[in-house]
Amino acid sequence: MNIPDSLKYTKDHEWLRVDGDEAYVGITDFAQQELGDIVYVEIETEGQELAHGEVFGTVEAVKTVSDLFMPIAGTVLEINSELEGSPELVNEDPYEKGWMIKIKLSDATSLSELLSQEDYQEVIGQ
Repeated sequence: MNIPDSLKYTKDHEWLRVDGDEAYVGITDFAQQELGDIVYVEIETEGQELAHGEVFGTVEAVKTVSDLFMPIAGTVLEINSELEGSPELVNEDPYEKGWMIKIKLSDATSLSELLSQEDYQEVIGQ
């Protein structure tokens, strides 16, 4: 299982790649494996400021639909438009091509509340 040590994680299986005061968000390799084949990603929160834990979209797999939660408070700057026509990118490359949203962080000090690679591995029993 791929769990890059350069990312931050949540117990809800989202990841965050920080770049200054912005960050990319997606779901982890573990999450996409648990969901199975992803057939649709719905995100309609572009331009919205969302609090930590708020739902920013949903991901639909063959047998289930799952909410996507904000790992940290921020404003959704961009949605990965590639996922509209190719939702399988989340399965194929969850940390690069399968990113879901780009956000502007509201408070970078709350990054310390996110999980490290080691902490996330404990959450998923790795």
